[in-house]
Amino acid sequence: MGENNSKTEAHKHRRYEDRHDLSGEHKYGDIGQLIFLALFTVLWGIDSFYLRFSTILSEYIPIYVNAPIGGLILLLSSFLAYKGLRQIFGEVRDPTEVIRTGVFKYTRHPVYFGTILLYLGLTIITLSLASLGLLVIIVIFYDFIASHEEKLLTEQFDKEYEHYKKDVPKWIPIPKLGKNR
Repeated sequence: MGENNSKTEAHKHRRYEDRHDLSGEHKYGDIGQLIFLALFTVLWGIDSFYLRFSTILSEYIPIYVNAPIGGLILLLSSFLAYKGLRQIFGEVRDPTEVIRTGVFKYTRHPVYFGTILLYLGLTIITLSLASLGLLVIIVIFYDFIASHEEKLLTEQFDKEYEHYKKDVPKWIPIPKLGKNR
């Protein structure tokens, strides 16, 4: 496995310290996710149901249009997050390898992508523009922690992870035309 002289700092939860098949994560990833969850929930709730200071689009787009779209996105969100978490933490991989099956066949960060879709689905259901603005910042945060984890995975798996990065998109699963895979 690839050993670099400049090791990227990895954080592991105590309960997973003995899991050699897990590369770790950014040390502020969990607290950042909790802070953004709290911020989004408060902003979305206040804007969508109380003050309605940025839900102007709901006057022009009927709920029967945006609610089903948002609901489908929420279902996809739940599926990706559940399947991704189950694949990562549900079994110890020995020998350690890059996960290329299940939802990881379509996106390199299905759990983070699922979380982003959760925020997007809620935003679409209520058409809160303030929530959409915060979502942009949330996406930047998730891209930052995902990039950190990719450095850890590259250090652990070297060329195997580099090949995976070439084969599977970081976020949105877009089929590659002309490829027989």
